[in-house]
Amino acid sequence: MAVVNRSNAPHYKWADVCDGWRLLDGDDLSVIEERMPPGTAEVMHVHDKANQLFFVLDGTLTIEVDGRTERLGPSDGLNVRPGQIHQARNEDAASDVRFLVISSPTTRGDREAV
Repeated sequence: MAVVNRSNAPHYKWADVCDGWRLLDGDDLSVIEERMPPGTAEVMHVHDKANQLFFVLDGTLTIEVDGRTERLGPSDGLNVRPGQIHQARNEDAASDVRFLVISSPTTRGDREAV
């Protein structure tokens, strides 16, 4: 058993400026902490198998799911089910957003841009 946090978790960059830390990286369960600077967004995509929970730690996260837009603040979460087309965005002009993405099973190999 070991404590995991951003200082010791595997780190990766995406979209050149966004950060991800793999807090748990199992085949059956994945927990990633992500940081998105102002004005950034992921591509619209879908997962065939993964059920995901987006849970905001700091800032405001905008998520579009199947054409419906939700704005999540700290301690808000939103479940995105398999087959739902979605996109996470930081539409805030001044602040980063930090959030957890909890996926079961992992999204490795289970992502298709739309």
